[in-house]
Amino acid sequence: MDIKYPNGKKFERKELPKQAPVNKSKIETYGNRGMTLEEYLNDTNQFYRERKIAVIHKKPTPVQIVQVDYPKRSAAVIKEAYFKLASTTDYNGVYNGKYIDFEAKETKSPTSFPLKNFHQHQISHMKEVMAQGGICFVILMFTKYDEVFFLEAKHLLAFWERMMNGGRKSITKQEIEQNGHLISLGFQPRIDYIKILDALNLC
Repeated sequence: MDIKYPNGKKFERKELPKQAPVNKSKIETYGNRGMTLEEYLNDTNQFYRERKIAVIHKKPTPVQIVQVDYPKRSAAVIKEAYFKLASTTDYNGVYNGKYIDFEAKETKSPTSFPLKNFHQHQISHMKEVMAQGGICFVILMFTKYDEVFFLEAKHLLAFWERMMNGGRKSITKQEIEQNGHLISLGFQPRIDYIKILDALNLC
């Protein structure tokens, strides 16, 4: 199926590298390796909802279907589709009476986080959320180290402005360590970002 952006550019899905077979004796220790940040967060949000801690969901991306084939009466195959609108951020919901809105990104770079991973419409959306008193942040993962950081949107916006004014086009890992908060990976929940919200008294 072909999916295209509003400007007509073809959407290319990134394939995850094949994982090597896991030693069964190490399943308990390494069972979560190879999972994406999105899968970690979806599991975490399900944990929050089941225990009535918070209600956070991944936003669905609106898609307009333009071509469908019917190889047989009981089945339909989507052949071409377009994203209706540019997406804003990945997740939103409510925690402790506050509106929560955040983006999640990964990088393979060991030393910095490229700002090209974000888009102007996402930055504008974050500003609008903050102007209304919502809690906005980003969760950044350095896949090389399996390290996940919580970075308040106000810091991301400052680094974005630096880039727009001719500065560097990435955030160094050191800057993220200084301005953000390392989230220790756990079992349940896997990425406990609510713990950071509580520690910062944001909600």
